[in-house]
Amino acid sequence: MSMTDPIADLLTRMRNAIRAGQTTAEIPASKLKAEICQVLKQEGYLKDFVVVEDTLPAMIRVTLKYLPDRTPVMRGLRRVSRPSLRVYVDSSGIKPVRSGLGISVLSTSQGLMTGKQARKAGIGGEILCEVW
Repeated sequence: MSMTDPIADLLTRMRNAIRAGQTTAEIPASKLKAEICQVLKQEGYLKDFVVVEDTLPAMIRVTLKYLPDRTPVMRGLRRVSRPSLRVYVDSSGIKPVRSGLGISVLSTSQGLMTGKQARKAGIGGEILCEVW
């Protein structure tokens, strides 16, 4: 079955797994979702992720990160640019998430990166999601 917003599905599956207290989440794979997971891993929001291609369809197995007292590192996930309302910004329009405590993930001409990296590089793009 086709999906109208696969990025929102990725965020919802991770959000549901966190609320259920699970350590992993299984998400149907795509290159864009794998890149989003890579950015989240680099920023310390995910412990690890692996693309499992021996299943049909291919899946991304995300290992969620928790603090020692079992509180999740990701407190919230929000989809910003949706299929019905795309949100594009230039480098000066990238705002800090939660007063700098979170990150925004942008799709730029140089690939996926955080809002901070895009501001530093002086490029804008489409704000895909915010994580805090």
